[in-house]
Amino acid sequence: MSDRLKKVFRLKNVLIVATISGILALFLSYFSPFVHPETASFLPFFGLGYWLIFLYNIALLIIWTVMRSKWALFILLCILLGGRLHFRNFAFGSDDKNELRTEISVMSYNVRLFDLYNSISSKNQETKNKIFSYIKEQDPDIVCFQEFYHQDAPTSFVTRDSLTKLMGFVDYHERYAHKMYGRQNFGIALFSKYPIIEKGFVNFPEQNGSFNYCIYADIVKEDTFRVYNIHLQSIRLQKDDYALFDADDEVVAQQSSNVFKLINKIRKAYPVRAKQAELIAQHTEHSPYPVILCGDFNDTPFSYCYNQFSTNFTDAFRNASFGLGTTYAGNIPAGRIDYIFHSPEIGSKEFNIQNEQLSDHYAIDCKLFLKE
Repeated sequence: MSDRLKKVFRLKNVLIVATISGILALFLSYFSPFVHPETASFLPFFGLGYWLIFLYNIALLIIWTVMRSKWALFILLCILLGGRLHFRNFAFGSDDKNELRTEISVMSYNVRLFDLYNSISSKNQETKNKIFSYIKEQDPDIVCFQEFYHQDAPTSFVTRDSLTKLMGFVDYHERYAHKMYGRQNFGIALFSKYPIIEKGFVNFPEQNGSFNYCIYADIVKEDTFRVYNIHLQSIRLQKDDYALFDADDEVVAQQSSNVFKLINKIRKAYPVRAKQAELIAQHTEHSPYPVILCGDFNDTPFSYCYNQFSTNFTDAFRNASFGLGTTYAGNIPAGRIDYIFHSPEIGSKEFNIQNEQLSDHYAIDCKLFLKE
């Protein structure tokens, strides 16, 4: 056998191994939304890496097609077996066309404490004011904030009172972790232009010092809606973790211990988030009113967490938008982790994702209405 033929066979064998590995990874990503992270702690990472795995298989599909090999058909079949799962990342909606009543506009926004800890004090005021201007421009009826910050008076960094006055909100609901020193409050808040007749929260049993909460409010505008504001378990990244995404390969290799620490943080967050999602999903079953769920879920559409809500609720982005949606604006390529879900009897239209980056998340908003 000539050296040339040997190289061809060697290349083909490498491609076969690469193809089998890619297909296995693809099927593991298919399973990730359906298996609790405590059952198989490695599976969520395949869900997180779905996009890379999918594109990797597409590349192999093209290579085998050019080589006119039956492996191309096998890869195509494996991709098709993913069925509707692939469309979790895409939106082909064009707004609900049903006759509507009681239209209400809702916004969800992780504001990262309004840039409170910017080293340049004037910059945090500037960012806060820009966020306020954006909210005023969109003019939602209800706003659900995550990583909300409020300082008791007297303070030069006014948030809650300024928002209430600026937007004409008549009621609000909030939950905080308090710092007695400095009278600071860190948590989530819900503001409404319409009366809130009932307030409450879903208790997360294991907080571990985090500021992650879920609150709900029954809001009346002709009809009554139950709105949940959700901030699920964060990974709680530090400066060293973010630095890994900016470093070149050589630097990352030298910081292997930090890489493993980051992976461990992500691994630990998944089961906590899954439990929180289950508790909220169970709580919604007892709602006497149509449900709207908003917030920072800290998980992708290929996750067990997302599955807890997509089974019984409509993802407003997929229902009333078009294309790909990215809601995380930080250095980590997380994609869409902020959502607005709603009950089947509610319709959605005009889903919007903020363009200007004022936080490490983009605001999302849409119009919701009860179907006739």
